[in-house]
Amino acid sequence: MTSIQTRLLVSLLGALLAGTVIAGAIVYREAREEANALFDYQLRQVAQTLPARGFDPSVDPRPAVPEDQDGVVVQIWSLSGTRLYLSHPASHLPPRAELGFSTLSTDVGDWRVFADQYRDAVIEVAQPMQVRRDIAAIVAVRTVLPLLLLLPTLGVVIWLIVGRGLGPMRRLARDVAARSPRSLDALPENALPDEVRPLVEALNQLLMRLKEALATQRNFIGNAAHELRTPLTALQLQVQLAERARTIEDAQAALVPLSGGLARVSHLVEQLLALARLDPQSALAPHASVDLVALAREVVADQTAVALERGLDLGLVAEAPVAVLGNATALTVLLNNLVDNALRYTPRGGRIDVHVSLTSESGTDALLAVSDSGPGIPIEERERVFERFYRGVDVTTPGSGLGLAIVREIAARHGARVELADTAGAGGLTVRVFFPVGALCASI
Repeated sequence: MTSIQTRLLVSLLGALLAGTVIAGAIVYREAREEANALFDYQLRQVAQTLPARGFDPSVDPRPAVPEDQDGVVVQIWSLSGTRLYLSHPASHLPPRAELGFSTLSTDVGDWRVFADQYRDAVIEVAQPMQVRRDIAAIVAVRTVLPLLLLLPTLGVVIWLIVGRGLGPMRRLARDVAARSPRSLDALPENALPDEVRPLVEALNQLLMRLKEALATQRNFIGNAAHELRTPLTALQLQVQLAERARTIEDAQAALVPLSGGLARVSHLVEQLLALARLDPQSALAPHASVDLVALAREVVADQTAVALERGLDLGLVAEAPVAVLGNATALTVLLNNLVDNALRYTPRGGRIDVHVSLTSESGTDALLAVSDSGPGIPIEERERVFERFYRGVDVTTPGSGLGLAIVREIAARHGARVELADTAGAGGLTVRVFFPVGALCASI
């Protein structure tokens, strides 16, 4: 049962039926108590009217008549134990009862008896308890029966009312179904019930985020296509030069720049893929404790071969293990981009250091930094270098202009901030990533 309207109908009718049954039980109990009080009073009144007639023990009892189970049975005894009178000889009453009110059990059911002594006789007036139960049941049925007969009508009324109440949701569903995939405008929020408004507001927020994400994706695709067009065109020209070569030497000479172009395109594609994994507004995997020192040690080990090939001194400076809450894969991408940039722009014989430490007076902020002895970045360009595909004015080193954009994106997702500064005593660039207090774990 998935229909809200059907669920509400069944639930409400079930509640009404249960309430009716409970009400019937309460009415039955109250009616039985009222009947007991009324009939007890009647038995007392009957017993008090009989002595005025007088009784003669010599008079034979009345002839036996069929027992009237709905009536009152009268029995009179002398003090010596002789029965003087019995209104219904066929009744199954016990021979004697205690004075006052009592309830007696017989083979044919329970009896309510009132006994009282008048001069030299004991008068007993009895009535079947079933009579009282029947009257109470009739009262309860007559009270509950109209409600039971009204249930079908109430079911129709509830169905119509609930259906009308769910009308805004149906209209909302029709509006959403009628939209094209490109229509991401907000849904109208006017004249909505309070129960539906939060859903529409949440949908509108989702549509807004989706609209921004698609716009970011379109911009990314356009920028990526623009950036790939030039190197691919260069590769195509180099292939054509290799095809036109008449000698092996000419072919080899044409293949040298082709190999370098392929390496640059490969690097650009890797950067684009890394950036695409962060767009549009994609969520990182659940954060866990990440040891920045261990992570930095792995990255430095992976990049050592490249550093040696380029004649660079790549090292790690770290204190005790420092743990942050984050995504290990994303943080590895962040540090790889920082080290890769340093390797690209630092001239042969230079130095690159990766620093991991706790900073601030309380020692609760984590610092991840990469310092190099390269040319650095002018102060006026340090904000623009975080833009996608932007490269410095005087930069001649091959690159895609995506490295620092990826770094800032990953840092933002970890609640961290990125700062650029000069390398002390080396004239190069230092990129610092500060992780806030809330992103730190207990030390490993």
